[in-house]
Amino acid sequence: MKLSLSENIRALRKQKKMTQEKLAEALGVTVGAVYKWESGLSQPELGLIVEMADFFDTSVDALLGYKMKDNSLDSTLERLNRYCRTLDAAALAEAEKTLGKYPHSFRAVYNCADVYLAFGASNRDERMLRRALELLERSIILLTQNDDPRINEATINGDISAIWFLLGERERGLEILKRNNTGCIYSSDIGTCLAAFMDRPEEAAPYLSDALLGGMSNRLTATVGYVFVFRSRNDWESALDIVVWGLGILTGLKTETNSDALDKAHAEMLALLAYVQSKVGKREEALASLAKAGEIARRFDSKPDYSLQTMRFGDHTDQTVVFDVFGAAAAKSVERLLGLLGDRALSEQWGEMTSDGK
Repeated sequence: MKLSLSENIRALRKQKKMTQEKLAEALGVTVGAVYKWESGLSQPELGLIVEMADFFDTSVDALLGYKMKDNSLDSTLERLNRYCRTLDAAALAEAEKTLGKYPHSFRAVYNCADVYLAFGASNRDERMLRRALELLERSIILLTQNDDPRINEATINGDISAIWFLLGERERGLEILKRNNTGCIYSSDIGTCLAAFMDRPEEAAPYLSDALLGGMSNRLTATVGYVFVFRSRNDWESALDIVVWGLGILTGLKTETNSDALDKAHAEMLALLAYVQSKVGKREEALASLAKAGEIARRFDSKPDYSLQTMRFGDHTDQTVVFDVFGAAAAKSVERLLGLLGDRALSEQWGEMTSDGK
């Protein structure tokens, strides 16, 4: 607990325009005592602190510089988070106090587990890692209290798996990840652990392929969503940046000119690029992007293939079938996307490009 008694005595004395000698005389102590108090070399006895507070017309708390902490659970967890951001060791003592006060609270137990995991992983401290493991296992028992949709038994088991890896129990950690890999949420972790740390690259490849495919899909979907977010903020430069980024991911994964589901996604992303380019005043570039989207859409729709056989770095992608919410045909999907964006001019242009005879 940090107090500022010495600084406060000095400041209050000067506020009253008193010398150290005058304050010493008023309190019936030596000048040397006042000097030591203000220098932090010693502290006055409790009776003198009370007397000084009265003399300076302040409270003992204010004189000491003591501020009572907000010890509600929300404030306590915020402090823990703040300590962890800088790996402040005060987090460890705070965590134990929190566990003592809230031993049956999911939020308290789970967040304190995170504290020990952060410090244990950073310092390779087995004792802290095992404490984190104990708390995570306890948090699963308390999971019915949880109201955070981002946390469930699978995510907690992901942390437990990480601890077993850090403790050298890789097979144990790997088994936990495999059991909790619903929706391929741990495919990248499983694949990387197998390939990089366990010398089993062929076993790793299908997991890494699934992770790559899921990551690409998530990023492209997020790109579409962010365009609508940036539109609401009238931040068209950011919208343009994120669409260009999304397109880079997509085009960087294609290996050949044969058409497949990557082309359908490419046509949609180019239409999105055209929309954003028109909003930043790049009308000619927007029309060029839309024309390119039309060319790719026509190629796909002439011989639709919903596999990912042209995707780089992927295993068994020729057996993967992909559909999206905009429909089966590429041209129709772009039309629906432009309609959702509400750009009548581009929609009309697209209609002319894709009408019969064009």
